[in-house]
Amino acid sequence: MAKDKIVVENLTKIFGENSERWLSLMKAGWSKERLLAEHGVTVGVCDVSFTVREGEIFVLMGLSGSGKSTLIRLINRLVEPTAGRVLIDGQDVVTLPADKLRDLRRRDMSMVFQSFALLPNRTVLDNAAFGLEVAGVGRKERERAAMEVLEQVGLKPFARKHPHELSGGMRQRVGLARALAVNPSLMIMDEAFSALDPLKRREMQDVLLQLQAEHKRTIVFVSHDIEEAFRIGNRIAIMEGGRLIQLGEPRQIIENPANDYVRAFFDGFDTSRYLTAADLLRADAVPVLTRQDNSLDFDADALLGELFADERGWCFVLDRDRRVSGALDVPTLRNWRAGHGPRELIRVEPVRGACRLDQIIPQLMRSAGPLPVVDDDGRYRGAINKRAVLGRLAAKGGALHG
Repeated sequence: MAKDKIVVENLTKIFGENSERWLSLMKAGWSKERLLAEHGVTVGVCDVSFTVREGEIFVLMGLSGSGKSTLIRLINRLVEPTAGRVLIDGQDVVTLPADKLRDLRRRDMSMVFQSFALLPNRTVLDNAAFGLEVAGVGRKERERAAMEVLEQVGLKPFARKHPHELSGGMRQRVGLARALAVNPSLMIMDEAFSALDPLKRREMQDVLLQLQAEHKRTIVFVSHDIEEAFRIGNRIAIMEGGRLIQLGEPRQIIENPANDYVRAFFDGFDTSRYLTAADLLRADAVPVLTRQDNSLDFDADALLGELFADERGWCFVLDRDRRVSGALDVPTLRNWRAGHGPRELIRVEPVRGACRLDQIIPQLMRSAGPLPVVDDDGRYRGAINKRAVLGRLAAKGGALHG
């Protein structure tokens, strides 16, 4: 299991003077609403605790004013907390001296903003290399590293262009390249793609997911877009009024919203698209045969009897490591019994448990029978069929969209 990259403990931010006084009132039981009503005091983040695992995309969601942008600025200490701790790789950022904090930001932490914040008089290459320049890396080395990340984000041919010569999506790629150039283990992205049109936003999400598949950085991503959060997030934290309301994997939040505020987030949003094969599989949906070698020396009559008895008509054949070798159905077994043709298994293409329903549907529609579902190691977990999928969609009132 991945270790914790970030640990946030009882983090609180009260804006304005005399914050210690207001903090003591909160500890005595005052609510943030009462502080605002009686003293005009704004509590940006209120006693928030959570962890971010190494290598995950952790999405912070909430309406405007919910505290999500303040929270990420507390994590990298662009905003000073009133109380609480922020541990990054076990190191308390809140108590770091200024010089060590600067070194951490330059060496191992990058931030990508909604505004591209590019230097207009510098080339794409120089913009991408800017963080390395600030860190004191020599020109030759920083340009080499910057060119590598420009290639990763598809901008190498534009290295000598200036920002005004690029589209909005391309400028955001430059911002992403600049963040990647220092090779950080932690990236903080604040509404990074929200200024883009829907097509460019999805394109940037694809770029981010591809880079994440290759490098597995830890990413804290702030978004107000439900579609975006569910598409890229391993886990989602939902904030309201400076408080953390719910934290979990997308499907956990879909199935069990913590309160009406979370439920309202998904009002009118088709969550069925984000069901996965793991949500839909049944371990006993299809009979399985396990063979100890490569032979197909099965008793066709006995198998036919079993398949007819449970009215399912299919079985999967597994090897001794529980990997799927293929499938058998009633017509194939009848041919075996009659001695027609060679004994061969029906070829089936397994799906991973994390595969989303909108990705599964085309494959399921092409398949004559059920689909085997496997874990990340390729071992059989269960099966899904058309009836199970339609039943689940009917129960949720969902509809698939392309």
